Amino acid sequence: MTITIPLFSITIAIPKIACTILGIQIYWYGIIIAIAMAVAVILYYKKSGTYGISFDTILSAFLWVIPFAFLGARLYYVIFRWDYYSSNPSQILQIKNGGLAIYGGLFVGVAILCFYCKKNKICIRDMLDYVVPEIAIAQSIGRWGNFFNVEAYGVETTLPWKMGIEAQGTNSYVHPTFLYESICTLGIYLLLHKIEKNRKWKGQITCLYITLYSFARMWIEGLRTDSLYLGNIRISQLVSIILFVVFGSILFYFAYHNRKMSEKEEKNKKVTYKNA
Repeated sequence: MTITIPLFSITIAIPKIACTILGIQIYWYGIIIAIAMAVAVILYYKKSGTYGISFDTILSAFLWVIPFAFLGARLYYVIFRWDYYSSNPSQILQIKNGGLAIYGGLFVGVAILCFYCKKNKICIRDMLDYVVPEIAIAQSIGRWGNFFNVEAYGVETTLPWKMGIEAQGTNSYVHPTFLYESICTLGIYLLLHKIEKNRKWKGQITCLYITLYSFARMWIEGLRTDSLYLGNIRISQLVSIILFVVFGSILFYFAYHNRKMSEKEEKNKKVTYKNA
């Protein structure tokens, strides 16, 4: 498979397999995912103690969360591609060519994390606020696995940053939607990282992440050619709309509530000063 980037006059032959070790093929997709996870772990270590949560607690939680999150990501994808996998059951466990749905991983991962927090008497809102910024940077890095698998690209376009894909003797210029999401999630991480130490209420970082990511995903999903469908509905786009409305409303409510509380406190200070 060959990819062309006309903006920089670059043509690249994309290898899916990075190397072979002891007869086992190592795919770039897996390497990129591993790098994304390693970067997240390093960043978790650096911020240990934030919200009273230690790095050891995070590692302990993730020993439960990560396996189930991968399972959820794969299960989500298989369910909505059951028309294919019902006829090819041997492919269900084959993830070397992709097929991990981020929403499936997030939903199952959060469910397991909630169970872990309840069992160990940890505030789930603190825990989620702790982990979500690094989830965003892991997503940003992980999307480059799609680049090596030549997947998660969009419809044809004539925009200057178009990406040319040559396959089966034909060449198409498409939206590099994997790059769009990588840039968006990097921006989300930088924003969350900047404000996480000055959060106004528990759950704020989580709500902001979900609102921003779902908004970006709504737009990006509309450009993709490999969306999962339920009838004529793009599943990820529908989920994004629901999450954006729900968590965007929560953000708006708390922003309005905090503003009113600040105005009330300021008014009380003026009254106290006047009476003094």
